Amino acid sequence: MAKKDYYEVLGVSRDANEREIKKAYKRLAMKYHPDKNQDDKANAEAKFKEIKEAYEVLSDAQKKAAYDQYGHAAFEQGAGSGGFGGFNNADFGDAFGDIFSEFFGGGGRRQQAAARGADLQYNLTLTLEEAAKGVAKEIRVPTLVECDVCHGLGSEKPSDVTTCATCHGSGVVQMRQGFFAVQQECPTCHGRGKIVKNPCKKCHGDGRIEKTKTLSVNIPAGVDTGSRIRLSGEGEAGENGAPAGDLYVQIQIRQHAIFERDGMNLHCEVPINIAMAALGGDVEVPTLDGRVSLTIPAGTQTSKVFRLRGKGIKSLRSSSMGDLFCHVVVETPVDLTARQKELLKELSDTLSSDKSQKHSPKAKNFFDKVKTFFG
Repeated sequence: MAKKDYYEVLGVSRDANEREIKKAYKRLAMKYHPDKNQDDKANAEAKFKEIKEAYEVLSDAQKKAAYDQYGHAAFEQGAGSGGFGGFNNADFGDAFGDIFSEFFGGGGRRQQAAARGADLQYNLTLTLEEAAKGVAKEIRVPTLVECDVCHGLGSEKPSDVTTCATCHGSGVVQMRQGFFAVQQECPTCHGRGKIVKNPCKKCHGDGRIEKTKTLSVNIPAGVDTGSRIRLSGEGEAGENGAPAGDLYVQIQIRQHAIFERDGMNLHCEVPINIAMAALGGDVEVPTLDGRVSLTIPAGTQTSKVFRLRGKGIKSLRSSSMGDLFCHVVVETPVDLTARQKELLKELSDTLSSDKSQKHSPKAKNFFDKVKTFFG
């Protein structure tokens, strides 16, 4: 049966460079990994072997040149000037080991580096005022820290710690079957790569102990819900004396009784009575810096928005400030006295007698539209 063209097998053009050939090979090798195709393992193995064979040729400049000139005949035994020889199961065993190493984190021949400690997250809730101005907070974080007796070694004496003879310090062993290789945790050292003869009594050989740390966190002005602050090296201590991970402080802003936040800007409602809305006047409004006076012009309507520049939230990345938007709400009076009702009735009568409706421009505009709508 004729073999497929190697370029077609990898899905690359004949002028593909080394990087493109390697990229195509990696993608296909992962796709047809037998362990990922348990339902059709036989076909996956055959396809994987075909991909590997194509890559072995096209990734080697000398073999590629011979293939481009003679095709598959260049690799038949005795062809040309002796050819380059065939492919055997041992080649594929090595190939699979290389692929496993590249994609799944190291092979049996590699020395395993001590694992960096895990990153941690701490959820911190702030008030709007704290977020706007910035604040220093103390937090208590339960974590794993380096043992203060053995200093992460796992034993009080360095001489009691030896390299695992089974995995030679890699922490993994490789099992081969045919041309496939599978790695698993070393059963002797359980992935640590070391054997501790006399474990430290405080940490029982782990090199780490549980502890609740008290940390001071400086919260910059302008943080918002979703902001994260990284404290380098304040996560869990690594195994075998490896560096600690990081601590991420996740910010959540508590809902405010007056203000609603929109990025750097703030919004609030300012209720006024109908007299102030009609006649105008001054009203005190709150800001994060204290109270300020807001002038309400005569004839102000509900939903009118007044902008107070620089009274919002400071930018997290610059010195610019957001604004405060005051939304006016004209409030209908309730629980009126008899005299108040009498005065409002008089006002209503005078407004109703004005046929031009010049005192109620919105009402006039609305009813004009209604008349047009009904013809």
